[in-house]
Order: sequence, then structure tokens, then C-alpha cells
Amino acid sequence: MESGLVASHRLRLPLPSAAAASHHHLLAPSALRLPCHLPRPTPLRLPAALPLRPCLPPLRAAAAAAAAAPGDDAAASSPKFLGVETRTLKKIVPLGLMFFCILFNYTILRDTKDVLVVTAKGSSAEIIPFLKTWVNLPMAVGFMLLYTKLADVLSKEALFYAVIFPFIAFFGAFAYVLYPMRDAIHPTALADRLLASLGPSFLGPVAILRVWSFCLFYVMAELWGSVVISVLFWGFANQITTVEEAKEFYPLFGLGANVALIFSGRTVKYFSNMRKNLGPGVDGWAISLKAMMSIVVILGLVITGIYWGVNKFVIDKSSVPVVERKKKDKPKLSMGESLKVLLSSRYVRDLATLVVAYGISINLVEVTWKSKLKAQFPSPNEYSSFMGDFSTATGIATFTMMLLGRVILRKFGWGVAATITPAVLLLTGVGFFSLILFGEPLTPLMTKFGMTPLLAAVYVGAMQNIFSKSAKYSLFDPCKEMAYIPLDEDMKVKGKAAIDVVCNPLGKSGGALIQQFMILSFGSLANSTPYLGGILLVIVLAWLGAVRSLDSQFSPLAKQELEREKMLKAKTVETTAQVVGTGNGSLQDTLASENSANGSAIKQSQEPESTTPEKSGQQSQ
Repeated sequence: MESGLVASHRLRLPLPSAAAASHHHLLAPSALRLPCHLPRPTPLRLPAALPLRPCLPPLRAAAAAAAAAPGDDAAASSPKFLGVETRTLKKIVPLGLMFFCILFNYTILRDTKDVLVVTAKGSSAEIIPFLKTWVNLPMAVGFMLLYTKLADVLSKEALFYAVIFPFIAFFGAFAYVLYPMRDAIHPTALADRLLASLGPSFLGPVAILRVWSFCLFYVMAELWGSVVISVLFWGFANQITTVEEAKEFYPLFGLGANVALIFSGRTVKYFSNMRKNLGPGVDGWAISLKAMMSIVVILGLVITGIYWGVNKFVIDKSSVPVVERKKKDKPKLSMGESLKVLLSSRYVRDLATLVVAYGISINLVEVTWKSKLKAQFPSPNEYSSFMGDFSTATGIATFTMMLLGRVILRKFGWGVAATITPAVLLLTGVGFFSLILFGEPLTPLMTKFGMTPLLAAVYVGAMQNIFSKSAKYSLFDPCKEMAYIPLDEDMKVKGKAAIDVVCNPLGKSGGALIQQFMILSFGSLANSTPYLGGILLVIVLAWLGAVRSLDSQFSPLAKQELEREKMLKAKTVETTAQVVGTGNGSLQDTLASENSANGSAIKQSQEPESTTPEKSGQQSQ
């Protein structure tokens, strides 16, 4: 019986290797000197069984390696750097550089546009509400109409270039052509006649005609923020990133961008001081304007170069998480039908509420603050210099909030992150309006610190704007853009154009209309301040309600998106495992049977040497 078992075991063994043969040779002489009382078949079993014992761990390791092969292949195909897959970094790093350049330009444009229209001869701060309501909004609507039509006939890459190149060309032409020709192209005489016939109350509308090229620059600078940042950049980011990547890296996109905000603020500060030191006979503003617009043009070309490089060398069309649109399958809707679709969607309505509420809220506080700023710093040099410091402080605060935003999104989720911005704006806005309304009793205390109520209001308003903008860039914008990801491709394109390009100016124009109505009703902006504070409270509460409603819709959609991505990854691993298992299945079965037979043979060969049952059990293990 034992001899049959040994013979059967020997038939299943593979051909001995050189090491096994050597081991057998070394054991053979000692086998001849074994005591005589042992059974005769024992020497035959020992050389056959014992060499298999040291071979068992490598066999088990080979089986384990074969089982782990799919995971190893996946890891090898996705190398990591600093814990992040390199294929993800190839997308995230260029997007961060794009955002850096876009916001650097936007800071220069934003600080320059107010100086142009407010300090121009025959104009004043009253022009800003009229610009936002009667010029900026119509041009934004016109752009949305044009963008929607172009989205139906152009590819995504061609659409990007068709939109950004006109901006670059205009800002370059303004500094080198339009501004030097301002005296020839501005209808100063006609504006003087209109103002004389209409009265001083129409100073704002008449100033739009008087300095129309400056107003055009103002509108283009505003559209740069709405179009290039919201539509082009975030639209491109949403096309090439997944929900997991968005949660991880969207809050970080602004880190490099706000470093640019800091440096661009220093740039504006430098050129402001340069104008002051050039002397009375030199048009310092024209020189600084050319320098700043040259920077804007160069960085605009850098943005297009990064976009081209990512599409050319980084994006794998087969791995992009968004399904390509097929124009032949996309329903052709008129503009009215598209707006009906957007308005009928509760999800899109909540998104629109967020954008409009932010525009109105920040405008109610910001315009009041700018009126105080104009009174404190009437000189263009001082005004622009203060705005440079303001931009730098905004960049530092936003950089800090960006670091916190990633932690907030990961630990507390989308709902809490989206709630912080309206909460911050509400608290700081209440402080600003309270100082304006009840600042007179604090005048003696402020005098001790070398301040006046006006200067204190300017600083508190600046803090309010800094904290509100930092919360917007670090939390509001990423949360808003994350909400677009679960939407279908057609809704992403047309929905973003309608919300970001129209609703954003609509919010600002709505705030301007509210302020105009309050000024006409109560006589002055100061008299309407208590009512503006009440309106701010109502709007922020509506904003918070929209956040809660959107959170209840976005969270389930985001979970479905994550589950779908995990299922795709699991199917990929399972398919790889099946391919590997098909090739190694017979080998694994053979190894299992050999392990079982070897164990039985070794146990039987060692049982006669065991003096106790415990020792026998230990040897068999």
C-alpha cells in the first residue's frame, strides 16, 4: 500500500532540477547508513519527498504572483509621482498653469478697467451701474447667442481658439491703437451738448458715449472673467477630468493662480508708482497701459499654447471620461427652446440661483465700497496703487483658503463647502454696513489710531471683499464647477454658456438696478444703506436655500458617477485576471495537487520517527 502511494507520487513529480539532483546525491550516502529497524521503503521515500519541502514556498509564491498579476499590471501601467498617477498629473499641472495665466491677466484687467472709466475726463463712479446694466448685460447675452451657435458647428478646440483670440487681439489693439487715438475717436463735443440739454443727472449715461472705447475695454475685461475663466477653462477642465480627480484637485487649481494674483497685484502697484515718478510732461498712464497690455497678450498666447499642447500630447481620446458629442444625434434646438429646457431643470435653476445671488450680493457691497474708495483716493495713481495692494492681499487670503478648501471638501463634502461663501459674505457684509451706519460714535476712538470713519469704512470694505473673493475662488467656483460634471454633454455646453455668461452679468446688473432704484427713491446711496443691508440678507438666505436644494440633487448623482467609474475599473481588472487565469489555470491546478500529494507523502514518511502524537502533528504542519 505504501509502495503504491510512493509510486503514484513519483509519477506526478516533474523532472528534477539540477539542484534537486545534487540534493539527492548528497542524501544518498547517508541513506545507506540508516538503522536496520526502519522499514525498507523508507530510504526510497525520504530522498523523493524531502527535496520537495524546500520547493513548496517558491511554488506557493509563484501561485500568489500569478493571482496578483492583474493588480501588478495595473500598477505598472499607472506609475505614480508623489502618490498621484502621472497620467493625472499630465492633465492637472497644465490646467494649473492655464489658470495661473488667466487670473494674472484678469487681475490686471480688473484693476485697470475701473481706473479708465472712473478717472476719465467727464466721467465718474456713477458710470459703473449704467455700464453693468445697459452695456455689459446686452453684450453678454449677445455672446451667449453667438457661442451657442458656434458650439453647434465648431469642434471644441476650434471653439476655444475662436473665442480667446478676439480677446487677445482687442487688448493689444486698445493699448497701441485705441487709447492713443482717444481724442480723435471720442465724441466729446456731442457728449457736452447732450449733457447740457439733459442735465447733470444723466452724467453716467452720457459718459458711456463720451468714453465709449474705455467702456468697451471695461466690458471686455468683465467678459474675460465670465468667458475665459468660467466657460473656456472650466469647460475644458470638466471635459478631461473625472469626479474623483475634480474632488481632489479642483480646490488646488487656484493655488498657483493666486500666486499669480499676488504677483499681478505687485505688477499693478509697480506701474502705478511708475506713472507718478515720470514727471508732468509724460503720459505715464499710456506707457504703463502698453506694458500691462503687452503682458496680457503674451500670457494669452501662453494659454492657447498650453491648450494646444494638452490636446496634442496629453489627452488620449479613448480615455477621456466624457463621451464625445455626436452632432448628428444632438437635437437641434432654437435659443428659445434651449432657454426653456434650462428653466425647466431644477438642477440648472439652482445653479443659476447661486451665480445670480453671488453677483447681486457682492455688487451691493462692492459698489458701496468703491464709492468710499473713490472719496478717499481721488487720484488715479493712489486709486490704482491701493487696488494693487488689494489684489495682493486677495491672493494671499485666497491661497490660504485654497489649502483649507481641499480639506473641507474631503471631510465635510460639497454641501458644507458650498455654504461657506454665502456665510462669509453675510457676516462681513453686516460688519461693513454696521460701520457705515453706526461709525460716527466711534470717531474719537478712530482718531487715536490715526484713522477717520471714511478710511475705516474703506479698510473694512476691503476686508469684506478680500474674504468674499477668497471664499469664492477657493470654494464657490470649485463647488459650482463640480456640479456641472454629472450633467450630459449638451447641457454642459449650453447650460454653462447660459449660466456663466448671462447669469453672472445678470447678477451684477441686478445689483446695479437695485442700487439705482434705492438712490432714486431715498435720495442718496448713504440713505439707502439700511435697505441695501436688508436686501442683502434676503438674497443670501435664498442663496443658502439653493445650495441645500442643489446638494440634495448633486450628491446622489456624484455617487452614481463614482460607482460607475469603480465598476469600469473593476471590470478592467476582472478581464485582466481572466486572461491571466486562462493561461495559468492548469499550472495552478497541478501545483495544488502536487502540494496535497507531497504533504501526504512527507507526513507518512515522518510518522515512524514520531515518539508522541504531538510531535507527529508538529512535523506534519
